[in-house]
Amino acid sequence: MWRNRAGRLITTPGGRSAAAVVAGALPVLAFPEPSLWWFAYIALVPWLLLIRTAPTGRRAAVDGWLGGLGFMIAVHHWLIPSLHVFTVVLAALLGLLWAPWGWLVHSLLGTTAPAAGVAPAPAAGPDGASRARSPSRAGSRPPEEEGSATPEPYGTGAEAGSLPEAGAGTGAGTAAEARGGTGPTPLAAAAAIAVVPAGWLMIELTRSWEGLGGPWGLLGASQWEVSPALRLASAGGVWLVSLLVVAVNTALAVLIALPRARTAVLGGVLVCALATTAVWAWTPVPEKAGRTRIAIVQPGVISGGDSVERRFARGEELTRELAGQKLDLVVWGESSVGDDLRERPDLAARLARLSQLVGAELLVNVDARRTDGPGREGIFKSSVLVGPAGPTGDRYDKMRLVPFGEYIPARALLGWATSVGKAAGEDRLRGTHPVVMDLADGGPRVGPLVCFESAFPDMSRALVRRGAELLVAQSATSTFQHSWAPAQHASLAALRAAESGRPMVHATLTGVSVVHGPDGGRVGGVLGTDRSTAAVYDVPLARGTTAYVRFGGWPLYGALAVLLALCALRGARRFRRTAPAPSAPPARTAHGSSGRPGR
Repeated sequence: MWRNRAGRLITTPGGRSAAAVVAGALPVLAFPEPSLWWFAYIALVPWLLLIRTAPTGRRAAVDGWLGGLGFMIAVHHWLIPSLHVFTVVLAALLGLLWAPWGWLVHSLLGTTAPAAGVAPAPAAGPDGASRARSPSRAGSRPPEEEGSATPEPYGTGAEAGSLPEAGAGTGAGTAAEARGGTGPTPLAAAAAIAVVPAGWLMIELTRSWEGLGGPWGLLGASQWEVSPALRLASAGGVWLVSLLVVAVNTALAVLIALPRARTAVLGGVLVCALATTAVWAWTPVPEKAGRTRIAIVQPGVISGGDSVERRFARGEELTRELAGQKLDLVVWGESSVGDDLRERPDLAARLARLSQLVGAELLVNVDARRTDGPGREGIFKSSVLVGPAGPTGDRYDKMRLVPFGEYIPARALLGWATSVGKAAGEDRLRGTHPVVMDLADGGPRVGPLVCFESAFPDMSRALVRRGAELLVAQSATSTFQHSWAPAQHASLAALRAAESGRPMVHATLTGVSVVHGPDGGRVGGVLGTDRSTAAVYDVPLARGTTAYVRFGGWPLYGALAVLLALCALRGARRFRRTAPAPSAPPARTAHGSSGRPGR
């Protein structure tokens, strides 16, 4: 019954469009806070099946776009209170990235309608006999009926590609195939297990550009608490995990829609499983290299006109409680200091006294206007290391800014976003290079990141290649305090730790704050969004270089190679089809020839 209802739903443009949006939004349930990690392996199946049944490649592209729209809104729904309707506009634009992917899925798994002039295959009766009309009956039909056809509603007949009925034991399964269309070959269905994930990975790569919103909601990031997946991340980054998740979804969709391709698909799945197992087994485990004691200071939600000063005072109070804990570093969250320490020596002195009291340096985050070395004047977000004698001179200025939150791309064109939401009224300035900080007394070398930057795999990789032994992300998500955003952001620390083989501290002003070890596993407790406290973590260190740090995003190059190979193969086939046929000598007939006229 549900198949019949689903089939009727997708036979109308409006119903099909709504189904595409909903299907595209399903993967969000695999991310925090629902954190149904296992759901990621089946979440794309409805979307893939819907695209497969598209009547044309153009409609499949529309289904891809609408599904992408649903995915982007679902993953970024917590932005709606800040950006309002502009969230939908951005999602619609970014959703266009999935349009070529929809066409690609349909070209591999869809059913091609019969060519003009090709008679449909006769339907078989219960006994298997053909029900083709006899010549006498065909001839008795009025001529106007023989040459006419009743138009079919949208999505029916050869244009439908409706969902296969229950019990349809063959891969035909669609009305188009029943009327003479051709379904994908088993080889094409098996190839889809590699090609479809490759196409998805190109989407993730493209939208990972900072100007397009950055790599938030990469499908592989949903596996942040699954140890085997984190092991794969150390080999190929989050990209390899995304590739695996989409491959499993594609295999399931093919097995459901094309039972006749089962043998070929299972063979492809076996090859994929063996390759994944080999990578997992080959990937080395991080080698232990001692421990370090790190404290996180989380003051909690503090609002009001003097919130900046009161937040600083609360941070001081919590830090004093850490005295005598034998710490190596105390980390404050993003925007924990609201004035440039060079302009406010009184604040610098207060921080220096705290460092003396706890016996460790403080890593604070300054969100203030200042003038940098090249003479640029504006607002910077900077990680600043403070010791017993004051600021040590180590400073990292945030390099990748949040679009619309910290700057507006193409402000002359999109500046109107400030009138419909809480977009940045002034563009913040960005740093120019990563920084690795050296702690006193032989502590671990620290690689700082600020907020949004922890979503970028390449940034943590660059820090480790520069010698960082401990990754620290300072964040503040109080604007989205009661949404899924804080938990989603904190989960990224597990991926960055596993990819780099280095522990990562995710310290926030208002939660969620957390620490993950070199293998991505959680260390100590979680400081939720309802906490105002300080916590100490005994963090394991590691040495060695992971495959991801050494080779980078090699799965991206592999995915690109797969797509290029597909293009080359299809181009060669098209060239062979369009090549002119060799000329043949004129046929001899019984009516005569130039040599024997009159015969």
